[in-house]
Amino acid sequence: MTRRPLTRALAGFLAAAATVLAAALAPSAAHAAAPVHYVALGDSYSSGVGAGPYDLSTCLRSQKSYAPLWAASHSVASFAFPACGGAVTSDVLGKQLSSLSSTTTLVTITIGGNDAGFADVMISCRFGSLSTCTNAVNGAKTFATSTLPARLDQTYAAIRDRAPNARLIVLGYPRLFETGSCGLLAMSTTKRALLNEAADTLASVTSARARAAGATFVDTRSFFAGHGVCGASPWILDVSGVIEAYHPNANGYRYGFLPALNSVTG
Repeated sequence: MTRRPLTRALAGFLAAAATVLAAALAPSAAHAAAPVHYVALGDSYSSGVGAGPYDLSTCLRSQKSYAPLWAASHSVASFAFPACGGAVTSDVLGKQLSSLSSTTTLVTITIGGNDAGFADVMISCRFGSLSTCTNAVNGAKTFATSTLPARLDQTYAAIRDRAPNARLIVLGYPRLFETGSCGLLAMSTTKRALLNEAADTLASVTSARARAAGATFVDTRSFFAGHGVCGASPWILDVSGVIEAYHPNANGYRYGFLPALNSVTG
């Protein structure tokens, strides 16, 4: 007669303990359902130049870029896309930061390539002599190591100031070329190697400044490996168009940049 009430009491105690333990181990509902307010800043490598088709603005924004692809595949409460083809750090500071606020929870950005003269360097190497290419690349590398760091620091700090509750993810640029054999009209192996070295310098500088700002740096070079210009299956456009030349195609954004971003966001 006395054992049954004791058994019921013990069972009740164990059930209550299990409930408390499960609640402690499981993520809170508030955390699991935290809304994502995503803003994609940056230059042409964020706006999607090369992927097309583009919106009616002058920024050449494409819904095939990594940012809208990421937003479409994740549960986001809001998505703003002020990234603009041709942007330099001052454009981010003067024209794009207004999309940020204290409610922003995620910011991505590619920036710095145009500050270092990306377009001019590519033209010098594609159409100039080897010495012209070498001088252009060396000038860009000097700029990247001496002047660009302060500009990146200012840009990342301004993003932090406008979006203090956001995670900042800085994506690097890929190497643009494979250095194996290529067509007769292609750039020489030496020029392609020089340009890849410039990409490596830019990645090193950007990585260091991003980490100094407490941001997450995503190195995209490994994700594009084997898919540069002169590769068997290139994700980078050659001189098919003046504006789109040496930018990722749609596959580059979907299979290069997007997986790179997913590698740090899930």
